[in-house]
Amino acid sequence: MAQSIPKQNPEVTHALLELRRAARSHSAPIWAAVARRLERSRHRSMPVNVGHLERIAGASEAVVVPGKLLADGRISRPITVAALHCSEAARAKVHAAGGKVLTLHELLAWKPDGSGVTIVA
Repeated sequence: MAQSIPKQNPEVTHALLELRRAARSHSAPIWAAVARRLERSRHRSMPVNVGHLERIAGASEAVVVPGKLLADGRISRPITVAALHCSEAARAKVHAAGGKVLTLHELLAWKPDGSGVTIVA
């Protein structure tokens, strides 16, 4: 029996389906964990700021943000970030530091087994 997805946003629904499919087909529990965090209510998930990434992620590390990435703080290391939503200012700061901002779909295509990916929430 198919699991229902109680989200109204088609972008989130598509991301959830894709994450669950990747978790099953590649035996990658990280994608199932990201899907569980995306299923949460918006009020239970806090947005992540670029300054938080600076404190947590190492240089050239791949990070997934299951929610919004905002531009508060500074970043000086090249980090690859995948987020459901990303503000333009946050995208500019990550690019200025030499990093990349990807969609969840692009990160799934790049690292389908989830190795080397860290969840930041």
